Amino acid sequence: MTNRLRVAHVIQNLNYGGMEKLLADLVRRIAPARYECHVVTLEYLGRYSREMEGFARLHLGPRMSSLSLLRPAALARFLASLRPDIVHTHSGVWYKTARAARMAGVPWVVHTEHGKQSEDRVSRFLDRRAARKTDAVVAVSDALGSYLSQRLDVPRDHLHVIPNGVDVSRFKARAPSGALRHEFKLAEGQPIIGSVGRLEAVKGYDVVIRAFARLPRGPEAAPPVLVIAGEGSERAGLERLASELGVANRVFLPGWRDDPEDLYAHFCCFVLGSWSEGTSVSLLEAMASGLPPVVTAVGGNPAVLGSELAAQAVPPGDPVKLAEAVGRVLEARRAEEIGARARRRAEEHFSLDAMVSAYDRLYQSFGRQAPSTELR
Repeated sequence: MTNRLRVAHVIQNLNYGGMEKLLADLVRRIAPARYECHVVTLEYLGRYSREMEGFARLHLGPRMSSLSLLRPAALARFLASLRPDIVHTHSGVWYKTARAARMAGVPWVVHTEHGKQSEDRVSRFLDRRAARKTDAVVAVSDALGSYLSQRLDVPRDHLHVIPNGVDVSRFKARAPSGALRHEFKLAEGQPIIGSVGRLEAVKGYDVVIRAFARLPRGPEAAPPVLVIAGEGSERAGLERLASELGVANRVFLPGWRDDPEDLYAHFCCFVLGSWSEGTSVSLLEAMASGLPPVVTAVGGNPAVLGSELAAQAVPPGDPVKLAEAVGRVLEARRAEEIGARARRRAEEHFSLDAMVSAYDRLYQSFGRQAPSTELR
């Protein structure tokens, strides 16, 4: 190996999403004196590729046939041309890329699982095979690590838990610009309940809208509103649901935003209705921004909240409990104090620097071992 380790990250695309943002943050922050970073996308580049320019070499992977899952020869040739010391795969591309990396003779393979994947028999079989070709499997929460250990029989010495982290110097309490209120013609002081995430079924935004519809309207001139920033296949269904519940004029779906810091600054409460989570990046950003959270007790969410914020967790799929918890935040004089506790917890346990340091230690550990001989 050269003095700098050459790391090739492989991911489906770099469009909007927590996993994609985490990868952008990792390659931007990890020491350039120690690593030469490459990022290979198998579909297209996308929004976060702009943030990586100058920090990583970006590649669009080769076109592959429908049989590439059986023998990813084109991807193997492409990876061989990069001559990486480490191939680091991310959710959605594990089996194909791990097999291609072994075909290419790559010394080390790392995989980060960012959340629970499909439970069908074929997916489980492929993930088990992929785990056998992988030197280190990273889970982004303890809960996900336990799940992977049981589901895939990953040896404990191959399994690592590295929680996601956020830039706590970027996300912090700040005064809002007022742009969001102006955009949606909201009154000054009108409560904005907010969320950021993919509009997909797993995120439970239908439950969030049902909970919102149960909240008291408050003053007629300034009833609370709900803003969910993101895109996904559930958008049309969520819009229909808001209309059916009579809250369409107070539910806003503005799509993905490039001003997340200012977005959080407008919110008075951050809410998630997820059915499954690894370690939610948007939850960490909201907490670092000093927002009181109300989230479902799934996946890594309870660990993110810790004992200090355990009362802010509710069961998944329960709009009544979710509405009650959000209502308590809206009414509570302690909302600011809850937000301050959230900020401290993000600073102390979920900083981006801590996450990057953990990956740095993992990568560097390979230099002290003989390369894997598992090439199946």
